[in-house]
Amino acid sequence: MVLLHVLFEHAAGYALFAVKEVEEIGMLLPQQVEESVLNLGKFSTVVKLAAFSPFKSAQAALENINAISEGVVHADLKLLLETSLPAAGKKKKVVLGVADAKIGAALQEELGLSCQAGGVVAEILRGVRLHFHALVKGLTAQSASKAQLGLGHSYSRAKVKFNVNKADNMIIQSIALLDQLDKDINTFAMRVREWYGYHFPELIKIVTDNSTYCRLARLIGNRKELSEESLEALEEVVMDSAKAQAILEASRSSMGMDISPIDLINIESFSNRVISLAEYRKGLQEYLRSKMSQVAPNLAALIGDVVGARLISHAGSLTNLAKYPASTVQILGAEKALFRALKTRGNTPKYGLIFHSTFIGRAAAKNKGRISRYLANKCTIASRIDCFSEVPTSVFGDKLRDQVEERLSFYETGDAPRKNLDVMKEAVKEATEVAAEIKRKLEKKERKRKKREKRKLEALAAAVDEEVEEETKAKKAKTNGEENGEPETVVKKKKQKQLVEEEPSENGAEEDVAPAKKKKKKRKSEALEEEEEGQEVVEPETPQTDKKKKKKKKKKSKAEEDE
Repeated sequence: MVLLHVLFEHAAGYALFAVKEVEEIGMLLPQQVEESVLNLGKFSTVVKLAAFSPFKSAQAALENINAISEGVVHADLKLLLETSLPAAGKKKKVVLGVADAKIGAALQEELGLSCQAGGVVAEILRGVRLHFHALVKGLTAQSASKAQLGLGHSYSRAKVKFNVNKADNMIIQSIALLDQLDKDINTFAMRVREWYGYHFPELIKIVTDNSTYCRLARLIGNRKELSEESLEALEEVVMDSAKAQAILEASRSSMGMDISPIDLINIESFSNRVISLAEYRKGLQEYLRSKMSQVAPNLAALIGDVVGARLISHAGSLTNLAKYPASTVQILGAEKALFRALKTRGNTPKYGLIFHSTFIGRAAAKNKGRISRYLANKCTIASRIDCFSEVPTSVFGDKLRDQVEERLSFYETGDAPRKNLDVMKEAVKEATEVAAEIKRKLEKKERKRKKREKRKLEALAAAVDEEVEEETKAKKAKTNGEENGEPETVVKKKKQKQLVEEEPSENGAEEDVAPAKKKKKKRKSEALEEEEEGQEVVEPETPQTDKKKKKKKKKKSKAEEDE
């Protein structure tokens, strides 16, 4: 008897489903399963949830999904299968259905399970995916979709993450823009030539460079206004005194038509645009050179920045280029010619994009195929070193370039080149030294950065301490002011009210009582006056003393009555 269990990986966790009634559903025929997939009632009779292991956190979910995509068995999945799958016996055979054959092979190798992918398993998983929130208790469709959305975002973010210094997609975009700029500048410059050629046709033959022609068109303007005074300015643009003199002479005897000021303004503005595009192209080329020195320094040193960037762009990424064999790199960019040759059974192309390298141009016609094959081999080595090395150095690229130069001279003169093993040993020694120096510099920079951050933090902490001290001082000052001022007045007012309520007047009505301070001052002044007169000081009777005397009298009278 076959016990089929299906493993389903969801954003919320791993779920293990047992497929019931194996014999009754026709030994799991896909046609019969398809009918019961859409109906939840029928599908729940076919599939039953055996175990569900939810992910503890979003980070755990991301780790598990990354492991599944790479075909690796995660510890959480291993624990679920070991604890939830029934043990296989002589009569019972346990089969685990999985969505991906790669994870099935990994499970088979690690846990010794017999895994099945495709066929009826795919149909069952389709039904599980459709009714998952209904099959698992406590899971709603809304929470399941939220988990999927969150995991999808984090998974995509993790896949997109890359080393900033090895961003080869920037090279791909910049080389594509460089090619587009070349086309646009060429088209626009031809438009300027045609437009300004009506007025000064002789200038086209004297100046061939597009950007120089646009600068001259902006500088000259109306050719009739050109004089000896503007000769220096012409020399600055053309960088040749003979050409500048030729332009001046041609302007005097030109057969071009007259031009209106409004036309000249339009030609000058368009020339400015073309010149700005040409300047931007130069800046973009410098940017490409700097990016190539960071991302693929060896490939750039071997074959040049532009050709290396074209190879990376055509391959899709530096990693893809590193995976290609040398034979593919050799004809990269000449796919149409290759397939046409295979179809017509003609000669296959000898080179593709690497034809733009200077090595193939310098080689003789009979040696072009040989040198292109050799150069493709060295390009493959350089791209692999660039892709998988931690510290970018151009040592290997320089050594490989020397090897290609030696091979070129061998084809021409017959001088035997050095062996590849010896060259690579030298390169490894130099590369280790350079890498150690670069690491030392990086560590030094990191230390300086940490010191700067520490100083900033100390300064911030000192500023915070000063603020806290000022706040505490202000609070103390406030509390002292309150103790000396406002609370006392409040207490005194309360006492005065009590005295007013407690003291009865002679007529039985309440009398107004002066503040306590004034009474004390009066008492003191009366006492001083009596002392000065030499009389005995007698304290004045206050309402409180009268009360005390009355109480004492009452107590005495009670004591006498008791006796």
